[in-house]
Amino acid sequence: MKKSIILCISVSLCLNPVLAQSFNMQQCMQYAVQHNHEVKQAELELDNYQASKTDAIGQFLPAVDGYVGAQYNFGRAIDPETNGYTDVSTFYNGYQLSASLPIFDGFSRLHALKAAKASELMGRASLRQRQDLTALDVLQAYTNVAYYDGLVKMANEKVAETLLLLKQVRVLEEVGRKSAADVAQVESQKAEADYELTRQQNLYASAILELKKAMNYPLGDSIKVVGDGGLVMTDSAFQHPTPITNHPELQVARYRMQASKHEWHQARASLYPSLSLSAGLSTTYYKTLHNDAAETFRNQMKNNMGEYLGVSLNIPLFNRLQTLTSIRKAKNNYRIAQEAYDQKQLELTKLSTEAWNDWLGYQKQTIQMQKKVQADSLSYQLTRRQFEEGLSTAIDLHTTSAQLLNSKATLLQCQLMAEVKQKLVRYYRGECIWE
Repeated sequence: MKKSIILCISVSLCLNPVLAQSFNMQQCMQYAVQHNHEVKQAELELDNYQASKTDAIGQFLPAVDGYVGAQYNFGRAIDPETNGYTDVSTFYNGYQLSASLPIFDGFSRLHALKAAKASELMGRASLRQRQDLTALDVLQAYTNVAYYDGLVKMANEKVAETLLLLKQVRVLEEVGRKSAADVAQVESQKAEADYELTRQQNLYASAILELKKAMNYPLGDSIKVVGDGGLVMTDSAFQHPTPITNHPELQVARYRMQASKHEWHQARASLYPSLSLSAGLSTTYYKTLHNDAAETFRNQMKNNMGEYLGVSLNIPLFNRLQTLTSIRKAKNNYRIAQEAYDQKQLELTKLSTEAWNDWLGYQKQTIQMQKKVQADSLSYQLTRRQFEEGLSTAIDLHTTSAQLLNSKATLLQCQLMAEVKQKLVRYYRGECIWE
């Protein structure tokens, strides 16, 4: 757009412009991305993926456990000193420290880590995708506001113009150069212009409300939207669409496919034996109540100390076909992800090409409509002069005026749509359109 657009939400906002916060298109999109609820949910989902990755890394570390227990025995119990039964009350205290580390698990932990890394990348791409979609929603809402604001300005100009024309016609009626029918027709045009102004103001107010909703902006607060002054778009800035590779939606599908592949390999790891190493030490303290001849706590802790080192091998034999079923499902999920990736790539390539063609088309239409507006403006000026001289009717004047207004509205729509399509071309190329 070649001129800045300043929009006011209500009469109170116009009377108190300092109370309204100003936003241009880029600032509207940035505000929406920062305050959108779905974007915040995507950020939390990304944090969950990062937590899962940390958990997968932790599986390579040994597990260390500590145990402390105390027990009072009343009545018949086993004496740990003699290993026989006794009827006296005793106190037993045990301590244990153990560690275990899987040595081989069919590379299950390795594939789990790779799947977690792919899921984290998928979460980042999903966040970017959500941010871009939020920005596109705001872009559409902003464009509607700019369009209806332009129509309101045109309607205001039309009201002022018909009011001036009505005064002229009434003066010409007084001098006998115009009839009462001519005055009535111009009055009808004035009423029509007033109606159109009211209608466009209502549409503009609805567009402002939709923009606030898309931005997650407080509905009760005033907002002033300032146009960016238009974009200079040349063929050198953009080349013909290339195969889509960096689009967030395609990245999500790619990383989901990678995660599914590693989950499939992780499921196959259940067919292999697993080997683990364990080690630990333990000690106890024992005392017969009301007996002062027991060994001291320090001596018993030292004398009762024991250590162990163990290796265990687990060989899967038969688990009612659960492993085979899990592998089959995981493999199918991987194939589904492959198909989804190919479908998404084809879909995005089609949409990118359509956006490119639409962008070129709206640029050409803008140039054509600029020429049409100039021609319709000249036609209207000539018809109005002829009407003042009595060489044309009020109907002819109304026809050329409506034609000019329609051309201006179409030109504004082409300019805004060219800007939207240019943003879409950047979006499908994987560029950030809101930063």
